Amino acid sequence: MLPDRLVIALLLLPIGLGLIAIGGVPLLLIISVLVVLAALEYADLFARTGLAPSRWLVAGGALTLLVARHFFGFDHIGLILTLILLSAVAWYLRAYERGSARAATDFAVTVAGIVYLGWFGAYFISLRALPAGEWWLLVALTGVWLGDAAAFSFGRRFGRHPMSPRLSPRKTWEGYAASIVGGGLGSGLLSLLWQIAAPPGSGVGLVSGLVIGSLLGALGTLGDLAVSMLKREVGVKDSGTLLPGHGGALDRIDSWIVGAAIGYYLVVGLVPLLR
Repeated sequence: MLPDRLVIALLLLPIGLGLIAIGGVPLLLIISVLVVLAALEYADLFARTGLAPSRWLVAGGALTLLVARHFFGFDHIGLILTLILLSAVAWYLRAYERGSARAATDFAVTVAGIVYLGWFGAYFISLRALPAGEWWLLVALTGVWLGDAAAFSFGRRFGRHPMSPRLSPRKTWEGYAASIVGGGLGSGLLSLLWQIAAPPGSGVGLVSGLVIGSLLGALGTLGDLAVSMLKREVGVKDSGTLLPGHGGALDRIDSWIVGAAIGYYLVVGLVPLLR
């Protein structure tokens, strides 16, 4: 399994870096593909429990939030969410009239998927759109990724105290501590390199990388545990089989989308205080 994970990571890394550098529509397209695939997996997970969330409403609603964030930023979000919610209401009122006994639950699960995947996923776009956004997106993603890698490696070898036995039995407090340290040190050191290419006054540097990486190492695990909760309730190990050794799209972006959202607000609210 580990060789498969390593090979896939090495193949996707240059593609991801290129898309982050380009930004714009190419980045929107790849994020949209990942989020739509994750949305379909999300709906399929709940379908295994006998519920009937709409695959196309979850995927279409999440995609709408991504596209709207790209073109409008945070403008018009009230109108867009209202239209999405009204569409979901109409869909499940019709489903109830056609005999669905759990239309209200299906409605709730559908709306949760739209908001969770679409709203969080759109922060990839918002973070990239900031001044020096390509560098901040790299800071955030490496904080999450290196934190995950440190937690996995250290926790696997030295973990003794379970962190969340029901949700994720292999997660330990030792691994969690390693995630904070690994995310902070890794993101901080890499930020020293990115500081060379980042525009003057951007705030990208050792201190901001350390702080953001550490906080994302601490908080990014919420996304991982959230998806673990879904999978535990359904009784599956992976959300899908998109990539060998990596599971499905939902497995891959669970920490990233939360990390992008948290990273955005850290850059906007915290980095100015660190300059």
